[in-house]
Amino acid sequence: MLRKGTTLLTAAATALLMTGAGVAGGVAAAAPPTTARTTTVTASPDIEAMISGMSLDEKIGQMTWTHVYGSSADDTSMAASNQARYGVNTPAEVVAKYNLGGVLYFAWSGNTNNPRQVAGLSNGLQQAAVGHDGTGIPLAVTIDQEGGLVARIGPPATVLPGNMALGATADAELARAQGEILGSEMRAMGINVDFAPVLDLNSNPDNPVIGIRSMGEDPALVSTLGVAQIDGIQKHNVGAAAKHFPGHGDTSVDSHYGLPTVTYDRETLNQHLKPFKAAIDGGVDMVMTAHIIVEAIDAEMPGTLSHKVLTGLLRDELGFKGLVTTDALDMAAMAAEWPQEEIAVKAIQAGSDILLNSPDVDASFAGVRAAVESGELTESRLDESVRRILEWKVKRGVFEQPMADPNAVDTLVGSAENLATAKLISDRAVTLLRNEDKILPLASGGSVLMVGAGSAWPELAGPLLKDQGFAVTEDYEDGASPSAAYRARAVAAAGTVDAVVFASYNATGNAAQQQMVAELAATGTPVIVIATRNPYDISVFPGADAVLNSYGVKDVNFHGAVRAISGAVNPGGKLPVNIPEADGDGVLVPLGFGLHYDTATPAAVTFTDKPGQGQDAYTVPAVDGVAYHVDGKEVAAGTYRKPSGTVTVTAVRGKGYVFTEGAVTEWSHTFTTGLPKP
Repeated sequence: MLRKGTTLLTAAATALLMTGAGVAGGVAAAAPPTTARTTTVTASPDIEAMISGMSLDEKIGQMTWTHVYGSSADDTSMAASNQARYGVNTPAEVVAKYNLGGVLYFAWSGNTNNPRQVAGLSNGLQQAAVGHDGTGIPLAVTIDQEGGLVARIGPPATVLPGNMALGATADAELARAQGEILGSEMRAMGINVDFAPVLDLNSNPDNPVIGIRSMGEDPALVSTLGVAQIDGIQKHNVGAAAKHFPGHGDTSVDSHYGLPTVTYDRETLNQHLKPFKAAIDGGVDMVMTAHIIVEAIDAEMPGTLSHKVLTGLLRDELGFKGLVTTDALDMAAMAAEWPQEEIAVKAIQAGSDILLNSPDVDASFAGVRAAVESGELTESRLDESVRRILEWKVKRGVFEQPMADPNAVDTLVGSAENLATAKLISDRAVTLLRNEDKILPLASGGSVLMVGAGSAWPELAGPLLKDQGFAVTEDYEDGASPSAAYRARAVAAAGTVDAVVFASYNATGNAAQQQMVAELAATGTPVIVIATRNPYDISVFPGADAVLNSYGVKDVNFHGAVRAISGAVNPGGKLPVNIPEADGDGVLVPLGFGLHYDTATPAAVTFTDKPGQGQDAYTVPAVDGVAYHVDGKEVAAGTYRKPSGTVTVTAVRGKGYVFTEGAVTEWSHTFTTGLPKP
């Protein structure tokens, strides 16, 4: 705890602590209400006094943000894991032992079971940090909740289609809405930092770690959407972090498992820097480093440990004055290359303020402590980072209101409005890349075989197709590579349906998926592919009649794809990347490409009903893309005389067409008989 008895929290925040609101699982009835959205603090604690009152270890602690094991502050169910990593039993004891500046939530560490539990954990950890007397420093409570592929908290929190889906919409207002969903829901759970958005340009189709986490490869598009998303997140006093600086999008090595190197020139690097510069100019709170070597700046050290990258490029050239955090230091790109003592010192020397998720916190402390004692690091250099951290905590209201109100979680997290926005993004994102002979949209009420690679989760699409009125035959198999037996079953079933829908998953590197689609296409039954992961699969499916990109494997991703197949939505997504030829030579489908269906607006059927039946008639108009049905049978345009009883005419869309939104599609009239009564 801080010395000198400096009182740091407001009366309301201290009251929450003293009433026991920090205990996971409940809030005392007398606790004052809090909201997920707070206001920026106007009265600051005396930061300089705080820094001068800190020991060296307390300063290192403020710069140390790491994960803890357990679902509540005092949870002992994962004590063995906490003991192995930190030498204590509970999350609260980890916070207290190191005077942590921040914690990082993961699902695998037991932190994110459900939103109410997360709020309780956040409050319990804040209580451990500030103490019952309110004189400690509240925590940065952090998470990687990008939406889509990387989201540590699932339902009932809002599940978003992901960043590349957002890129396919090219809509800044939807990007801002996504940011607001992330910011408001995280803040409701007591999380005040979201390590999002990803601003990497995914210019390398072989990138194994970014892919659909990116919003695309166009610097202007990613800049616009990134700034809007940051604005939405930070509107709710949750710090956003632009990552992974100076750009992880053109790597072919995953830095979780190795140290990537990019060899492009400075001119190319400048393109990758544009979204980061836009984010900096837009007021992003944090920048996260990339564990990659960028030869154009520093051919020896990865960005995380490079003074040329973090100070020379990020601070001096781009003018960033906010918080710099490393990416997780337990990734192999770091942990397999240098000892933790050395990594911690080099990261601080390079310009980082935060040591994120070191696999050996004791070693990090020891390394920094020894470097200060030897003069390799100065304590004033640590003061610079601690000052930035504390100033950020003031700016985002972490001192003013560190606590969440778990009773507000049910209202704010996964609200109907947020879920509707996620579905709207999906509808707007689905991208139609091929539609031979206008096979899509499928005719209403037809029969469909739903199959696919197990890794693509095709079983999520089957029920959605049924909801759209199709008769669906389903056959699924686990694993990314369809077996010969599974392929044979699908081929046999294909002859019994009107169309086959196949869900693929990174099929550019999977021969079995390619073979299955080819075999299905050979049956003559139309084959529709939903490419669920990276958007490049069309290059290896020449026999598919139609190909759509969904940019993810969640229910919400299939929502838009299935609605496009049925014609409930007209696909309007545009490719946010270039798709190369299968052999890598040239561009098969260019950035910005996207097909859509022809639209038609049914003209009204007119009815003439006069005394006596001889002059009665109804007239069916002629409209391109519209067929008119009476009693389930198509009728030609023209006037039909002497009808009797009730006549109902229904408009049916023609092949390759969808109706304009809100179009009237049914008309009915009951004709009178005989002469009117006097």
